[in-house]
Amino acid sequence: MIYFSELKNKKVFTEDNVFVGRLRDLVFRASENPLITKVLIVSQSKEQMMIPVDYLKKMHGDYGDVILRKHYELQALSDDEMFVGKNLLDNQIIDIAGDKMVRVNDVAIQEKPEYILAGVDIGVLGILRWFGLEDRANKILAAFKVNLTSRFLSWADIQTLELTRGHVKIKKEQTKLDKIRPEDLADYLEQTNVSNISSIIKMLDVQRAADVINNLNLNYQIELFKQFSIEEAAKIVKHMDAEESADVLASLTKSRRAKIMELIDEKSRKEIEYLLHLSKSPVGDIITTEYTTVNPHQSVREVIDQIRQVTREFNDMHYVYVLNKDEQLVGVFSLHELLLQQLDAQVYKFMNPNVTVVYLSTPESVVLRKLLKYKLYALPVIDSERHIIGLVTFDDVSELIHNIR
Repeated sequence: MIYFSELKNKKVFTEDNVFVGRLRDLVFRASENPLITKVLIVSQSKEQMMIPVDYLKKMHGDYGDVILRKHYELQALSDDEMFVGKNLLDNQIIDIAGDKMVRVNDVAIQEKPEYILAGVDIGVLGILRWFGLEDRANKILAAFKVNLTSRFLSWADIQTLELTRGHVKIKKEQTKLDKIRPEDLADYLEQTNVSNISSIIKMLDVQRAADVINNLNLNYQIELFKQFSIEEAAKIVKHMDAEESADVLASLTKSRRAKIMELIDEKSRKEIEYLLHLSKSPVGDIITTEYTTVNPHQSVREVIDQIRQVTREFNDMHYVYVLNKDEQLVGVFSLHELLLQQLDAQVYKFMNPNVTVVYLSTPESVVLRKLLKYKLYALPVIDSERHIIGLVTFDDVSELIHNIR
């Protein structure tokens, strides 16, 4: 096995000792069987020559040089071919087996029976090898009884994230990507660029794509939506959380936002428009509409049935709010309190009538202090007539903690 670091910039001669140039890169077929197909050589006059491996006699000659046959021909790059150095080296990959993102420090090549990419080195040795320090580092570490080994990933265990020739599709490994949780995949993708994120997102089904986008930083979400077509953006919005969708759409131009909203179903559109309107107030941009309300005379059994039916798609829920006949907030109880009651008990008998609330005009710092002071997971946001507008959860104010500091 040889490494790309051992070959790059090597002198290239023909078998009759005529100097051709220096090896600049290797070309491989982007497939499950990544054969090395060509070598890219740069002559003394800076001319780039693509020569098929059929004319390659030795990768390592007597003096470590690359040897070509006496007579050779040039070929162009095919649509299914990519460069080892340009497209793989120092780029991001997902290690499916290890479930993490890593960087390619060197590329391993199997020599027999054909030249083929065996895998990549993601360890420190891959870096040291480029500077010719591998042997020296091993000798020094051996004195301390430390053995430095390569961290090798076979080609079968990786999913390339950055193959920079735009017309070549990334290897589709959806079944492997589906094993990674959306929040973890989002973390990995945030370590790369928007172009790479877009490529991976397009490999996923709409619901999974929306789940991953939900977990991305807002800046990445905005850049992605700028790249999506109007139709693509609308499909994603339909499957995203309303709060996340509102944040993203608020950052787009009015005309683009309006076109996307036209393609969304009426229920989702009204909810997003409502959140967009609220975002103009101090706590409006962190408000959620995922809450449920009951009346004081409902039984515990009825409340549980309602929760099962209404909150299936909620991300979370800690409290149930009680409204009177005028839709005014008059009480609250937690899910724990609910489960402690008899099934025929009515809500008004165990609800807490002293509800801690905030308003749209309440400063964010006050919201945070109330959540911490009363050890609450969420606070209802009400208007002047005690009608619920939405909730602010502790998760919503996590960024406020950092900002206030």
